[in-house]
Amino acid sequence: MATFYDEMAVMALEMITEFGQPVTIRKTEVGEWDPELGGEVPGATVEQIAQGILLDFTGQEFQNNSLIRQGDKKLKIAAQGLSWVPGLLDKVVAQGRTWAIVPPLKEVNPAGTQILYELQVRS
Repeated sequence: MATFYDEMAVMALEMITEFGQPVTIRKTEVGEWDPELGGEVPGATVEQIAQGILLDFTGQEFQNNSLIRQGDKKLKIAAQGLSWVPGLLDKVVAQGRTWAIVPPLKEVNPAGTQILYELQVRS
């Protein structure tokens, strides 16, 4: 039987899919050491498609958080169906631009059920 929070995760995905847009999360996996080359082989880039909503920060958020820069955006991503959790070293492609994820990375996770991730992104 699905819990209340499982249902909320599904609802978050449905709402963000309806009102948001697909975004691509890119992660570069660490390369391996190649003794023949005497160095590290470049890692592979892995992508996943997520559903997200890209928003502007409010004036109040600028006043309360000095880490927000002009042009930064707030990206809310539905957690349901993701292969991996977005990380600070990952990149996000949304609205034709590549965005870096900057701290803090917030996770809405009541009772251990991931519902959504709120990222601060910068291009």
